[in-house]
Order: sequence, then C-alpha cells, then structure tokens
Amino acid sequence: MGSRKPKRGTAPEEPSGASARDQRPDHPAGASPPPLAIPEATLYRRLVESVQDYAIFALDTRGYIRSWNAGAQRFKGYTAEEAIGKHFSMFYPRELVAEGFPEFELRTAANTGRFEDEGWRLRKDGSRFWANVVITALRDENHELVGFAKVTRDLTERRNAEEALRLSEQNFRLLIEGVRDYAIFMLDPSGRVASWNNGAERVKGYLASEIIGHPVSAFYLPEDIAAGRPEQHLRIASTTGKFEAEGWRVRRDGTRFWAGVLITALRDKTGELIGFTKVTRDLTERRASQERALADARRVAAEEAKLAAAAVREEELRQLAEQLRQRTVQLENRTRDAREAQHRADEANRAKSQFLAAMSHELRTPLNAIAGYADLLLMGLSGPVTPQQIEQLGRVKRSQEHLLGIINDILNFSRVEAGQLTYDFAPVAIHEVVEEVVRTLTPQAAAKSVRLAAVGCPSDLVVWADRIKTEQIVLNLVSNAVKFTGAGGSVAVSCDMPDAEHVALHIADTGCGIPADQIEKVFEPFVQVGRTLTSSPEGAGLGLAISRDLARAMKGDVGAESTVDVGSTFTLTLPVRKAM
Repeated sequence: MGSRKPKRGTAPEEPSGASARDQRPDHPAGASPPPLAIPEATLYRRLVESVQDYAIFALDTRGYIRSWNAGAQRFKGYTAEEAIGKHFSMFYPRELVAEGFPEFELRTAANTGRFEDEGWRLRKDGSRFWANVVITALRDENHELVGFAKVTRDLTERRNAEEALRLSEQNFRLLIEGVRDYAIFMLDPSGRVASWNNGAERVKGYLASEIIGHPVSAFYLPEDIAAGRPEQHLRIASTTGKFEAEGWRVRRDGTRFWAGVLITALRDKTGELIGFTKVTRDLTERRASQERALADARRVAAEEAKLAAAAVREEELRQLAEQLRQRTVQLENRTRDAREAQHRADEANRAKSQFLAAMSHELRTPLNAIAGYADLLLMGLSGPVTPQQIEQLGRVKRSQEHLLGIINDILNFSRVEAGQLTYDFAPVAIHEVVEEVVRTLTPQAAAKSVRLAAVGCPSDLVVWADRIKTEQIVLNLVSNAVKFTGAGGSVAVSCDMPDAEHVALHIADTGCGIPADQIEKVFEPFVQVGRTLTSSPEGAGLGLAISRDLARAMKGDVGAESTVDVGSTFTLTLPVRKAM
C-alpha cells in the first residue's frame, strides 16, 4: 500500500478524533488498555492487505488507485507496483469506458455516498469475470470528499450457476410444451387457465391465446356446470391433494370426448394454495372399443343358444378383457410418466407463474381504476362536465386503453415470440393513427418542453394492417423519442412511400442519439441501452423488440438510424392497402 503521506484531497490513513481503542468497553473507566504490539493504523492496513477473497483498494477523487491488497492482486492479476497510480477504468471493458461508465460510478458515489453494480470486468491477461462492485465515498471531518473505497467480489461462478438453472428451466418448459398425447396445463387458484401445451391444443382444440385466462368450466358439459362439478373437483383436489376421474368433456368445436382427468393441487413452502396442474387424456377410442366389445358379446350371447358356442364366446371375452387390461396398464404407465414430467416442470415454471400473476395484478388494477374513475366523471356523478372536459376525459380513456394493451403484450411476450397472436387485418389510414398518437403524447411532450408535431402524413396513405397493433407500435416509437429528447428539442412525425408497395412512417428526434454499435441491440428483448449515462432505464426492455415483432408479423419492419449528440430516426414500414 506504500508509505507515502496523505496529500490534500486523498483519504487519510488513520481515523481522526478518538480512536476505536479509547472506546472499547472491555476496560474499566480510567484504566489504560494494554499497549498494542504494532500501531492500530498499521494493524488495520495489514488486515486489509491480507484479505484474499475481496479486492479492496482506495481511489483518489479522480479515480486513480492509491492502495492495493492481496485480493485485488489475486482477482485482477496486477501487482501493487503495476496498479498504484493508474486509473481504475483499466479494469472496465472498452465499451463501458467509451460510455464514461467509470466516471459515472464515481459521480454517483460522490452524490449519494455509495454506488453498487454487477457487470463484466477485465483482468490483466484480458479475460473477463463477473464482478460485484461497491464504491464508497470517503470524506474528512469537514465532509469534504477525499477519495473512494472500492470493494470487488468475483461472482463468475454464481452467474454461471444461474445461467445453468435458466437453461434447465427452459428445457423443462420445452419438454412439457412438446408433449402432444396429453393435455397438460396449469390453473390459478380460482380455476382459470394459466398455461397451455401442444397436447392441450390438440385434445381440446383451443389455441393458447384463446383459452388462457378463461375458467376451467369451459371444458365441462352444461349440465355439469349447472351442478357445480368444476368447482367441486377443484375443492376435492385442494382438500385431498388431487382429484382423478373419467367423464365427458367438451372441445372448442362443441364435440364431446371421453376424458381421463387428473387434477393436482400446488402449494408453496408455507402451504398456501398457488394453483393446480391438470392432465387430461382422450379416452374416447378406448371407451368406444370397450362398448363395442361389450355390445358384441351381448349380441353373440343372445344369438348363440348352444353351450359350446357360449363357451367359445366366453373365451373370446376373456381374451378381450386381458387385452383391455394390458392397454389400461400401458395407459396408466404413460399417465405416471406424465405426472413425473409435470412435477419436474412445476418447479421450473413456478417462478415465472408467480411473476406473471404479480405483474398482472399490480399493473392492471391501477389501470382499471383509471378507466373506472374516468367513466364516473363522464357520467356526471360528481357534477356537470363541460365539453372540453369530456374531450380530455376521452383522451384519458384512450391513453389508459393504449397502456393496458402494451402491458398485455409484455405479459404475453412469449406468445409474440411463438407467433400465437391473432391479427385483425383491415385498411388503416396512417394519418389517423399519427394524429391520435400525437394528441395522446402532446401533454407528455409539453411537460418536458419538447415540440411534438406531425409534419406530413397525407390522408391518402393507407396500409393493410391491424389498427390496434399499429397504434401500439407508433405510440411506443413516439413516446421513446419524447423520453430521450431534452428540453427545447423536437420530435417530428412524417410519412412517405419509399416504393409502390410500402408506406414508411418516420419519427425523428433531436435527442442524444445511439452509438452505431448499439442500434441493433435496442431491438433485442430484455436489453436496455441507455442513451445517456444519467438516464435511468424504464420498463422491461421489451418495447422495441415487441414493436419490431409486431411489424414483421404484419409484413413490415422497424429500423433506426442515429448519430450521437444529433438525434435518432426510427422508421416503421407497412404494406399498402390490398386491392379490393
């Protein structure tokens, strides 16, 4: 760590004021503690230097290294002579240094007292390791900044383990989704469908997008629903742990099939009911085979009067019964295997299910409240409403509906990736979409002192698309432009036809721009590329990814061009209206 004396603006090597030795409670008042063999400052310094599992070192106010312990040398590969006096940014990947992230860490620590982060760091040999970093601001008795303390842990093994767990969960999910001979799905505690596999789609006839969120009673006969059997079956499963039976069920097209059903209750570690798993087999052919066999046996017994013929038929029935028994055993073995697969998959999907349930509740509830209160105001229950207020409340309602649609897309991102969303294609006048989005976002832009305007979208430009999904894409692109444009800037929306087959909608802003090597990354799911060092990322990082997927599903695309410190232009292209 060196023996240099601390200079102005650097961290002192010893604490000021009363030492920790004077405050120890293990000496009577007025009695002097036994003298230490070495000074406390030296003891403390040696303690820090000897730590092997943490890199602990000091920085001056500009980020230059002042000290270096054994853990730092072990993690990073530099000796004290190689590291002391160098700027701590040498441990960061080139892209983070280019963004100014090391300086951002120091500013944050200076302003808030500390900064904590996880990310990739570099060793002396150029290899990367996943690090947990804590930077703490050091101040003297006058509260002036004198430097920083930095503690680094190597979490590479933990991150690798987490990645392995994620891949394992994904494999379990793919396993369940790939089963086609069994309908395997989950219900929430109230009995509504929460997941749907390929076997369920084949047996029941519903797509996942058509049935998720609907009650399990959709599969029961009307007379069973009237008798309360769906609720009764769930109660039995909740009380005893499972419910197993055979009976008639209904497909999407209204046809009936004979089903073998197993419902298993799911509980968390505290015993709280969190849902049910349901495995359904189509036993229609087996039942028909049994009924045919019995009918044949009865007919033969009635026709044959002689004892010898009856004995022959009896033997045939015994053989048939044995065949049916063997088929039953085979089906039961398959059921047992499916149960085991379901049990393994439950653990992998539980975290995801809990997240989706919590997110749905936390986000939908306030949005539904917004819609409800807006409706109450429009009804005039709280007093007369002026025409201007009616228009403004209408905008509130439209904004709430747009946001609710976006939340639904986020919660169902897996459906987007699987191509399971349905699209209501129709002619869409693109200028109407632009005007609606601009009206919705004008208050947001005005609050930031950003000029937002549509500067040219002819009324004759019509695309063939889903209007709601088109509005969602444009709303997302324009709101992003407003969000990343500073006060005094502008956002302009324009339209043209780059060729005879497509209409292009351009959203140009005068914001901070995006580095060229980061443009494609902003369209990746769960990736958030900040345009400034001080801007906080918002959302789940799915907006642009979903927008591009929606556009491509409608035979269009979303692209971007950007120049740092100049601005960005995002372009949505969609096919022109089909010939009628």
